[in-house]
Amino acid sequence: MGVISSVLFEILNKPTFGDVLGELALISVPVWVAILVGLLVGWAWKPQWATTLVGGDDLGDPTVKPAPAPAEEASSDFGLMSGFSSLKSQWPGCMVFDVGTGKETTDCGSSRESEREKLAVTEEDLEHLCQLVEVRDGGPTWLHMMDRTLPTMGYQAWRRDPEVGPPQYRSRTVFEDATPELVRDFFWDDEFRSKWDDMLIHSATLEECPTTGTMVVHWIRKFPFFCSDREYTIGRRIWESGRSYYCITKGVPCPSVPRRSKPRRVDLYYSSWCIRAVESRRGDGQLTACEVLLFHHEDMGIPWEIAKLGVRQGMWGAVKKIEPGLRAYQMARQSGAPLSRCAYLAQINNKINPDYLMSLEPTGDSSEIIDAEKEKPWGVPKILVVGTAVALACSLDRGLLTKAVIFGVARRFAKLGRRL
Repeated sequence: MGVISSVLFEILNKPTFGDVLGELALISVPVWVAILVGLLVGWAWKPQWATTLVGGDDLGDPTVKPAPAPAEEASSDFGLMSGFSSLKSQWPGCMVFDVGTGKETTDCGSSRESEREKLAVTEEDLEHLCQLVEVRDGGPTWLHMMDRTLPTMGYQAWRRDPEVGPPQYRSRTVFEDATPELVRDFFWDDEFRSKWDDMLIHSATLEECPTTGTMVVHWIRKFPFFCSDREYTIGRRIWESGRSYYCITKGVPCPSVPRRSKPRRVDLYYSSWCIRAVESRRGDGQLTACEVLLFHHEDMGIPWEIAKLGVRQGMWGAVKKIEPGLRAYQMARQSGAPLSRCAYLAQINNKINPDYLMSLEPTGDSSEIIDAEKEKPWGVPKILVVGTAVALACSLDRGLLTKAVIFGVARRFAKLGRRL
């Protein structure tokens, strides 16, 4: 420790500020090299506790069933699809939306009603999305993250950190020369999504209602090398008000898809958007552009500070893939390509009266949107602390208690930096 103090004292006594910065940068290089080496060695070694920490295999959970062999899995999948086929033939279009009141009624039997209420996307979800769109949900302040522009697309993003739960993201994307109906079908079309979203490696429709367009889908998404893939069972539904579309997708329980050790199930998932026509930025007064307001959060089983860093670094790279995907979809539709089943169900919307949306009471005080996020002190040291903690925890074999202490200290320092 005395050696480090003397070295720092010698550096600070340099004659110019540039010399001090140069010496500090020179010293920091071995530190970052050590962190990277620690991360690589740690993830290559990948002990059981590290896998659990980043949301990998749930090896210690006796309730998780091991993954079936390929033949067994194919057999179970065939039986599952057969079961759903027979279920759909017996599933009446029982959910009816009352346009005048904006409420749902059901005329199905009580034996099926309780199960479907648990899986359905309801008008309470619509009300919550409307509060988010109008910034009246009473949540924390939205902090600006990003502002990017392409010739035919503009993109803005915000983030906020609730007291409980994972970070939440809000984005506004404007596509030039695109209709809300096309964009609605594009985001719902899982068959076409695999052509532009390289993270989606599997999708299947588990349930559907031809009356309301409600769907339950099964997704498996690819994650970075140090995490196992993630599995989602998602309920989704669309409401229509004029040419505005309120599209809701959220994680729902689905007992027919059993949990396995791989991929890991993501239970807390919310990704919903409002799609509507807006004026083109060409300034001609024509509503030839399409605005998409997206609200997203999920608990991926990764420490939230690390997840936020990953989202910030990879957000724009992922968003840029949407625009060429949309234009390819636009060309396919113009050429007369047949609709997929998902795109067909996207056109079955629950119509609502605009007066009903206006009558919704806010759930709390209006949230605030800050155009530019203020630079926080300790921003770089915070990243350094978290990275060092991961490297140390992955490299040291001192038992779970030591690892817990390391991450606890890192979290304390990170919170201290946030308060300063």
